[in-house]
Amino acid sequence: MSEKSIPRPRKEAVADAVLEIAASRGLDGVTVREVAATADVSIGTVQHYFPTKNQMLAGAYTEASRRIRQRLQALPLGPDSRRNMMLVASQLLPLDQERSTEARVYIAFAAAAATSAGLSEIQQNLLEELHTALTTAFTQVWGGAATPARCKLAAHTVIALVDGLALHSVTTKNWIADRQLTDAVALVLDSLRIADPN
Repeated sequence: MSEKSIPRPRKEAVADAVLEIAASRGLDGVTVREVAATADVSIGTVQHYFPTKNQMLAGAYTEASRRIRQRLQALPLGPDSRRNMMLVASQLLPLDQERSTEARVYIAFAAAAATSAGLSEIQQNLLEELHTALTTAFTQVWGGAATPARCKLAAHTVIALVDGLALHSVTTKNWIADRQLTDAVALVLDSLRIADPN
């Protein structure tokens, strides 16, 4: 049996359906009926795994976050901290169809996290992991010349930059090119690198 012919677990299919709908129509388009039709399962199956819409959204966002973490953990990081930061940032930018879809999903869920405690917790956990990794990278770049607070602030800056670039990219049409996305990150990283860290 080929890999493509192996059926996905139903819970995964439901989560994928939520993400697909969120990417194309936003969270308002996510209904039990639409998710069931997209996943090709019964409404009862959707409700079995996710009894409420909030649980369905939280489950899908958890799965999306897991995939981002998995991809970041697989990056071939080396001793060059600036290169490592560029690799991480590039995985969070909408530079291809997969990452563009992922960015739309991320933006939709991040906006909803402002009013949902469950989604907010998932969002915060993902950001904290990314922030910790970038803080460590800045600590290595500055070789102990900067305070821990300065390294943490630099990490916040890069995360905010990547989030903003992704938002502009997926909400406009050809306003910012892929090359400009990576060039902007490189510009900020280089500015932070050459700035007096004290």
